This record gives sequence, C-alpha cells and structure tokens, in this order.
Amino acid sequence: MFTDQRLTEAYEKAKKVYFDDQSRIVFMSDAHRGDGSLSDEFLKSRNIFVHALNEYYENGYTFVEVGDGEEFLEYSNFEHIKNAHTDVYALIKKFFDEDRYIRIFGNHDIYLQNPRFVEKNFGINYDEFTEEFFDFMKGLDPQEAIILKHRYTSQELFVIHGHQGDAPNDQFWFFTMLSIKFFWRFFHRFGIKNPASPSKNINRRHKIEKNYSKWIVEHQRPLICGHTHRFKFPKDKSVPYFNTGCGIYPASITAIELTEGCIRLVRWKTYVNDTGLLYIKRETMRGPEPIEAFDTRKPQGVVEYLTMRKKQRMKKSREERAAFREEQMDEHETHEKSEKEELDDQ
Repeated sequence: MFTDQRLTEAYEKAKKVYFDDQSRIVFMSDAHRGDGSLSDEFLKSRNIFVHALNEYYENGYTFVEVGDGEEFLEYSNFEHIKNAHTDVYALIKKFFDEDRYIRIFGNHDIYLQNPRFVEKNFGINYDEFTEEFFDFMKGLDPQEAIILKHRYTSQELFVIHGHQGDAPNDQFWFFTMLSIKFFWRFFHRFGIKNPASPSKNINRRHKIEKNYSKWIVEHQRPLICGHTHRFKFPKDKSVPYFNTGCGIYPASITAIELTEGCIRLVRWKTYVNDTGLLYIKRETMRGPEPIEAFDTRKPQGVVEYLTMRKKQRMKKSREERAAFREEQMDEHETHEKSEKEELDDQ
C-alpha cells in the first residue's frame, strides 16, 4: 500500500519530457561512484562506463541517469568523488552542456533532493592542476521522477529510481546511511556485502518487483527504474516493467536504450581476444521492441498512428529484403563472369 502511495505521489509531481521516434535516449543507473578507495565498487567497471558513455555522446544520445550515480551514503565529500573520476565527470559535463543530461536521484544520492547541496557541489568545480574554480553543472535540477511522453501518441514512460516504498531505503534512509557509513563501508574493502540491500537479498528484491508490477497493472503505466541491480525486460507485455540493471557488475554494465521508436536492453562487457588483448563489446540482450507494443492505453488517434508506423516498418523490411536479394544476384553474376573468364583463358 505504501509503495502505491509513494509511486503515485512521484508520478503526479514528475516533470514531463517529450520524445518521438527520432529521439535517442539511454537510461543507466546505480553506478555508485565513490572516492577511488578499496571500498569504491565503481572502480571495477569505470573503464567500461567511460567507453559506453563516450559512444552514446558521439551518437547523439540523451543520458538519463536513473539514480544512485554517486555513493553519497558512504562518501559525503563530493570533491573526493569528482577527483577520483575526473574522466567520468568530464563526459557527463559534455552531455550537460548540450542539454542532454537528465538526473534522477535515488536512495544513495538522496542528498540531491536538496537544492543547496546541488548548488554547492555541482555548480562550481575546482581544477587542482590550474588551481582555478570554474562552472561545473550550474543549474542542474535533479528530479525524483520524470514522465517521458510521446509527442504524437501521448504514450507515457514513467522513469524513477525505484527505492520508493522500500522502507529501509525510503522513509528510514537516514538510519540506513549511518549503518553504511560507519559499518558496511569498511566491510566492502574485504568483499563483504550488506545482506539487507535489495541487490543482495533475493526475497526483498522480489517483493519490490512484485509491488512495482502491481502499480503498473493498476495504473496502466510502463515503468523504467533501477535500484535492485537486476536488469529486466518484460516478456509479458501486459506488465511493462523495465530495469536498467547497474553499473557495478564485475566485468560489465547494462542499460536501456530508446531509439527509432524501439526499446532494448543492452550490455557493455569486457572480452579478451585470441592474442590476449582486452576489448569492450556492446550486446543486445532483449529487444528491440516497438515502444508502442507496451502502450497500455487505447486512446483515439493512436490506432491510426500505430497502423502507419507498422506499414512504414513493413515497407522498410521489404526494401531491405529486396536490396539483399539484388546484392546476392550481383555477387552471383560477378562470380559466374569470373568463372567464364577463367575458362576462356584456359
């Protein structure tokens, strides 16, 4: 009941962000950037994160960070975090400067709900090399939730971190912060995780996901979130629950992409080739699926738009097949011609 109330309140206050089939948006969460010490879990996936983020920047994506970007419950001094991950924040600033960065706060970076904290830590930065202050992300306005709304169909995607209604990480977050800062932080150095965390406690994780699924069915709104660290892409389109996963897997990170009117779950992972060189590869884990396949409403006017989109995709598919057949025929003719020339030479 409390989860339903918290989600509904967040939905009613959420900022609307419009998108269409030409929009490119990537959702990532739970990076938990720390101070670079042994207890900083982000260190093991930092290089993958930087590579993926750079690819998204170069390809014109808007970056939506869906909460827990920083680990403020363990490291309250943001200067230490920024100095430990200067390459990451240099990239994020590039997104921000081009109005392509949307920040949602979660339970581990809940301090971002305080405008004075945001202004003090994100407004100005200090360059230790030049010993000068400069504007960092001045005017950053973190949100608890946003509603992505399609410009033409009015289909909505509700985006929120996912801790709402999870009592230890929501209404009792302050006491959880004390236990992490003065107890579990030091156990992280030896690889011991907090068993109360939903990312480590299967029963709590399933309970959270069950409560969110109930809200989705009752309110008929697709939901994108993080928090549990378990990526999700709906098999049953009647319950459109998406989870970004996290940015602190041992050798990979996951993300949700929204491009060309389709949504997909992807993973960026480190591999080693036959010569022993490491490389990072992007893989599609689920999808792509047309976003309208998860539209739980049937308003007037949407049916006509969806029919038009279906015809466009069918036409594109036919053209691609025709081009492929033509290419195959050209290759066959070229092969026959070369064989004939060889016979003539003989």
